[in-house]
Amino acid sequence: MSTSVLAQNTGTVSGKILAVSESPLEQANVRVAGTRLGTITNAQGEFTIQNVPAGQQTLVISLVGFSRLRHQITVAAGETVQVPNITLIEQSEQLQEMVVEGKQSYKTDIPSSSLRLKTPLLEIPQNIQVVNRQLIADQQIFDMLEGVSRNVSGVTKNEHWGNYARLNMRGSRVSPFRNGMNVTSVWGPLAEDMSMVERIEFVKGPAGFMMANGEPSGFYNVVTKKPTGMTKGEATMTVGSFDTYRATVDLDGKVSQDGRLLYRLNVMGQSKGSFRDFESNDRYTIAPVLRYKISDRTTLTAEYTYQFSRMSAIGSAYVFSANGLGSLPRNSTIASANLEPTNIKDNSAFLYLEHQINDKWKLTAQMAYFNYNQIGSSLWADSARVTGEVYRTVGIWDALDNSKFGQIFVNGEVTTGPITHRILGGLDLGTRKYIADFNSSFPQYDSAFVFNANTPNYYLPTRLLPRFNRSLSLLQRAGTNVMSQSYAGLYVQDELRFLNDRIRLTLAGRLTTTKDSQYGSGTDETVFTPRVGASFSINKQTSVYALYDQAFVPQSGIDRNGRAFDPITGNNLEAGLKKDWADGRWNSTVSVYKITKNNVLTTDPTNPNFSTQLGQTEASGVEVDVRGEIIPGMNLVLNYAYTDAKISKDSREANVGMPVPGFDRHVTNAWLSYRLRKGGLQGLGLSLGYQWELDRFGWFSDATSKDPTLPNVFRADGAVSWSNARMTVALNVNNIFDVKSYSGAYYSWSKSYYWQYDPPRNFRLSIGYRF
Repeated sequence: MSTSVLAQNTGTVSGKILAVSESPLEQANVRVAGTRLGTITNAQGEFTIQNVPAGQQTLVISLVGFSRLRHQITVAAGETVQVPNITLIEQSEQLQEMVVEGKQSYKTDIPSSSLRLKTPLLEIPQNIQVVNRQLIADQQIFDMLEGVSRNVSGVTKNEHWGNYARLNMRGSRVSPFRNGMNVTSVWGPLAEDMSMVERIEFVKGPAGFMMANGEPSGFYNVVTKKPTGMTKGEATMTVGSFDTYRATVDLDGKVSQDGRLLYRLNVMGQSKGSFRDFESNDRYTIAPVLRYKISDRTTLTAEYTYQFSRMSAIGSAYVFSANGLGSLPRNSTIASANLEPTNIKDNSAFLYLEHQINDKWKLTAQMAYFNYNQIGSSLWADSARVTGEVYRTVGIWDALDNSKFGQIFVNGEVTTGPITHRILGGLDLGTRKYIADFNSSFPQYDSAFVFNANTPNYYLPTRLLPRFNRSLSLLQRAGTNVMSQSYAGLYVQDELRFLNDRIRLTLAGRLTTTKDSQYGSGTDETVFTPRVGASFSINKQTSVYALYDQAFVPQSGIDRNGRAFDPITGNNLEAGLKKDWADGRWNSTVSVYKITKNNVLTTDPTNPNFSTQLGQTEASGVEVDVRGEIIPGMNLVLNYAYTDAKISKDSREANVGMPVPGFDRHVTNAWLSYRLRKGGLQGLGLSLGYQWELDRFGWFSDATSKDPTLPNVFRADGAVSWSNARMTVALNVNNIFDVKSYSGAYYSWSKSYYWQYDPPRNFRLSIGYRF
């Protein structure tokens, strides 16, 4: 179709989205109802949508924290419609004559700017799922270690050390990102507290468009809260099971009256116990953000986050027994009551510069610095006996992780004849250095004292308490336990759009150079990875896509023989169907994929302090996701994933065909929430959900059988709440039926079983006030 013919049937819509205070709203979603057309507002609250069909149209405008608005317009062919300024009403304010759609749903239409893409999720040739702030609040999720994974198909949480999140998807670990930066570390960073989080974006499969190294299975991107330009605040207090006490404050507003200097401040304090004795994790978070509008086209944002955690000795959540998995009571622990806690200080800082070159081109430059400082110890067991004796060891674990990142990229659009090109290109730089001292350990047993899980004595004799020597600096104590990496990447992507944007072809490539030094061994690599994707709109609400992408990820560490690990390389083949339903109120995604991954690491079964490298793994599967407002007031998240992950090549021939550790063959989750919008019980909300995992394979184990190693798990959760314009009261009950579940494996190195129990039935009661 020629440009002249297209202009005879379509027009352009431009406008500006404001808050009640007349401050511009950035990152507001603006879409044309019943079409695949949409965009997000820039720092000035402005938007432009091209190729809008002539005639009567409805704009749907939404932003988390504000009521969704529908605005009628008339589009004239070949002309630009300048929409009068549109004002969004904050949800805490009383609504009067505005045509709104009620509470923000669980559906998100546009990716965050930190994903670099200007294309609506419906048109992107990849499965990307977003967990927004409304869903996080309704489920009362505190941090990334909790129930975030239940909201996305195929995502599961592996057992953890209590300080960082390890999530699996499509047969292997997914990389943690924050605001578009790959923050993957050996151990860390500290799991993000949800008080500072706006949304979490799960990207399935490789993602070279992020201009950052990432696992072939995908990554999750934590997007932190930014100033909105409105003066508002919210305070929430929560109490719960296991001596849980938590308070958060979220302040948002203007520093200067002209609205050029904005701020956002989130503060959290938490004291949290456990269903296991002598286990705790007390945390606090401080997260200030400043945004300065240098000019109408240029914005500078500075963000800092400090997270502190004081927790019981790392590893105390695990239990060991020679009598089989799940053979001990649920409150069992290997913790000692008189061991010193572990302290973690996590600092991060971001600086963003955004410049709107013109209506079609934007330049973004950003830098980040991460500092993770841990002083503490870890617990483990050398062995266990059928009579209950557990021979525990406590080792020093002091660590320092410094990471620096820099990115600069441009987004733009050009037209060549009937083809529109959406261009993304840029430079990605980063350095990481991890230093750890785990060189000294002390047995927690002698001829007179051995811990017995059947008749536990949780107090160590004074003579067995560890006496760690910290007189030298960490670097001096670490010796060869130092890992560093530097990388540089160049990336270019062209999204070609044909036939009134109905057909979209993505052609892209990334050139990555890395230098690694790991425990005394070093590697240098330069690799080119291509990306080809296609997306076709069957109609205004439905699209199909196909994708081929490659991944390249350097790996830290050495095996027990001192050999550095080769980098991960991988291929991803993916196809899917996406559809919006009910005028875009809810959507569904169905995807199939096959990932081939080379040089995968798994725990060395002969020595758990080391990893070993498999030759190649293959993961394939089917994923289904449904999310959004099914009927007015009723929101649903429903997902299912079938995953088949196996070893396809290995130096140990017997391993070929064996399952890859750490995945569930079948996973399905749901969360249904309904809130009354009228009548005497207006504001009353009810929620019910489940988590169902079947054919589960333990993560921290050797591949020894094609049969699942862990029992199936079905957990039910629910909530009842009430809210009005200013106040919210919510009671959440998790694991309603008090199901006993755990994850773990047989540990050939200690000739025993190890596992970690999930929490029993528990509740959280919160009261929130908006002002």
